[in-house]
Amino acid sequence: MPKKSFENDEKTVDRLTHLGKKIKNQLKDPEEDNLTIETQVRSRSNVEFDEEDGRLSLGDSYSTRKFLNISHARKFMQTLMVASKTKELVQQGRTASIREVYYQLKHSVPGLDENTFDDQDESNNVVVDIETATGAIREDLHLFAEPKGRLFGPIKIDDSGDIIDGMSMGTSGMAINSIVDHFEFVECEADFVLVVETSAMVNRLVEEDFHKDHNAVIIGTGGQPARGARRLINMLNDELDLPVYVFTDGDPWGYYIYSVIKSGSMSLAFQSDRLATPEARLVGMTMEDIEEYGLEHVTENLKGKSGDNGGPTKDYKRINDVMDYPWMETEEWQNQLQKMIDKGVRIEQQALASQSLEFVANEYLPQKIENRNFLD
Repeated sequence: MPKKSFENDEKTVDRLTHLGKKIKNQLKDPEEDNLTIETQVRSRSNVEFDEEDGRLSLGDSYSTRKFLNISHARKFMQTLMVASKTKELVQQGRTASIREVYYQLKHSVPGLDENTFDDQDESNNVVVDIETATGAIREDLHLFAEPKGRLFGPIKIDDSGDIIDGMSMGTSGMAINSIVDHFEFVECEADFVLVVETSAMVNRLVEEDFHKDHNAVIIGTGGQPARGARRLINMLNDELDLPVYVFTDGDPWGYYIYSVIKSGSMSLAFQSDRLATPEARLVGMTMEDIEEYGLEHVTENLKGKSGDNGGPTKDYKRINDVMDYPWMETEEWQNQLQKMIDKGVRIEQQALASQSLEFVANEYLPQKIENRNFLD
């Protein structure tokens, strides 16, 4: 385990111990009838956007969990169980997936027809509560999620003593783990980072040798980017000063993916300083691309407009939600989203294959990047 992790381990144990001692002291107080745990509220009402910094952050609102309040007691119990388990992991120098922790702690409460956890969403939310209550991030708690995302390109990474060459990973790429803070960038010849929403487009770009021909680190997120991918993007920009270009579908879901990479997410606003990359720029797809590249015949109709039969994605509602985000209220983005509503269509990355399979790698992306034709 890297030396940095040992330093974090000591701090993490101290933070968890402090939380436990605070609760223990409350239990010892005969006057105390309001045993509590406080965590920052993570709802949108407590999320603020720092225009100067370009990142989301949590405000000053806190939620108080009371042990003697019957509606809070279950969550209080869950919080202490997970905190105790993570302290055990750190002290033993072991890691566990958040799925493993869920199963380790899930059991029937003696004397009651009730489980400690009904599903993993409950334990996942408790982990985030502990992060905000202690200031120790999930990675410090020795918890990890399943790898999500792939990396290709001219970069060599030291992963706990093993050197990973991003140019020697075949067509599969390097799987991006949820814990990447210990990565050391040994060598990098890349000129920029290209973050790609869909796995199919990553496959296309790799097959066309885009990462080789244009000295690019390609990071495929496979949809909404996981924390490990977002952290790695942040590190590549911050430590290597690499420009970050984001390539998504031209729909509100793709644009939200971009906003998460750029400004952070509401649920993890307390970690925006390490997960968000304000310098990121959107390279496409855009509504202007439809006419510019003759894609009118390969657009998809938006779904869910008020008055029609709707659809599973409810595109119109999502557009309105994104337009209301303070960090998407710039004139450029409001115009882009309004154009989408006016046209009533969305455009997928794969639609560029209507020109030719190699079009996206040989013309679309190189031209946009060279001309700096970005949405900010």
